[in-house]
Amino acid sequence: MDLAVKERSSFGKKVNALRREGFIPAELYGHGVKNVHLSVSVKDFAKIYASAGENTVITLAVGGEKLPAIIHHVERHYISGAPAHVDFYQVNMKEKITAYVPIEFTGESPAVREKGAVINRSMDEIEVEALPNDLPHQLTVDLSALDDIDKTIYVRDIPTPKGVTFLVEGDTAVATAAAPRVEEETAAPAADVSAVKVEAEEKVAERSAGKADEEKK
Repeated sequence: MDLAVKERSSFGKKVNALRREGFIPAELYGHGVKNVHLSVSVKDFAKIYASAGENTVITLAVGGEKLPAIIHHVERHYISGAPAHVDFYQVNMKEKITAYVPIEFTGESPAVREKGAVINRSMDEIEVEALPNDLPHQLTVDLSALDDIDKTIYVRDIPTPKGVTFLVEGDTAVATAAAPRVEEETAAPAADVSAVKVEAEEKVAERSAGKADEEKK
């Protein structure tokens, strides 16, 4: 996947003009290479990002050069959510790199269908190490393995793609079929009427005593 980018000379507040023209400011950096200030078309980036995500090697076309890189980070606008800045990381195809690979949950848990379980997902990505070309686009977790309450899928249960090393302990939980939550009915506390009864009797006695005093007068 090729992505055309351009070197830029706009910095600071001037990049707002760049954004208004339909471009995203970007940076290219990597181990042993100098940083390059770039800009990339919003439309072109959206297409590549939808396909590659942040863990698939793409080819940046910079002038007459073609450089292998991954989309390392996308900063988004705090209101619109649109990409505001992109970091590309230039990779050496012969050196292993670490990356976070997203988890795709598939299938239906029998524990949910038959016992009303609730699926608790503990992870949505896994950190891995691999050569750039071996990085998987995603890792698949089949929820149909959760066939009973308290059943758990661990990292060790996920098939490891060839050339990939998981950098997470194998006994780390990925998803669990938890028991359904039961809302307890809270009964209203019984009113203690004894104090009210005593107070009422005292009031009656006071009124009777008052009337007796008035009759004597």
